[in-house]
Amino acid sequence: MAQKKISAQAKKELIDVLRKRFEKNMHRHPGISWDNVLKAIEKNPTALWSLDQMESSGGEPDVVSFGGKKNEIVFADCSAESPKERRSLCYDRSAWESRKENKPSGDAVSLAEEMGISLLSEAEYRQLQQLGEFDLKTSSWIQTPEKIRKLGGALFCDRRFDTVFVYHNGAESYYAARGFRGLLKI
Repeated sequence: MAQKKISAQAKKELIDVLRKRFEKNMHRHPGISWDNVLKAIEKNPTALWSLDQMESSGGEPDVVSFGGKKNEIVFADCSAESPKERRSLCYDRSAWESRKENKPSGDAVSLAEEMGISLLSEAEYRQLQQLGEFDLKTSSWIQTPEKIRKLGGALFCDRRFDTVFVYHNGAESYYAARGFRGLLKI
């Protein structure tokens, strides 16, 4: 397996983008200092690679306060809409394999795993929506309970009418306006 690293120049540029976004959106992470975020990133080159994947696919990752473990830094995709380069995907590999024709380029769960991130749970999606208004025109796949998935379904969320909605679809479905938001814990 190839090492998941980015160049020194790319690292410098990414850290600058993350710092500026962090400073511009302090309401997303009250009580968290950039110095602590930077230390966590620098200790974990794989996390930096994952953040680069999130950024390059349009996710605009930022630190969020989700009440995790004491010294845990949590990044979530904070782009206004579902990340552009992560749309038109069915839910998971099993759903992708079940399609006989018109297969999408991939699936959300596998791509998230390749990127070193996870799909948001419903609770995390709702927490993110407390920090801003996201997915007003798009929707995002979320972690789906095994019971629903075994029956062929998958869950997604969006925000309409100033309300967060949770919906269901066949896991093999895919739409140009549906992607997924990722979460990275360091």
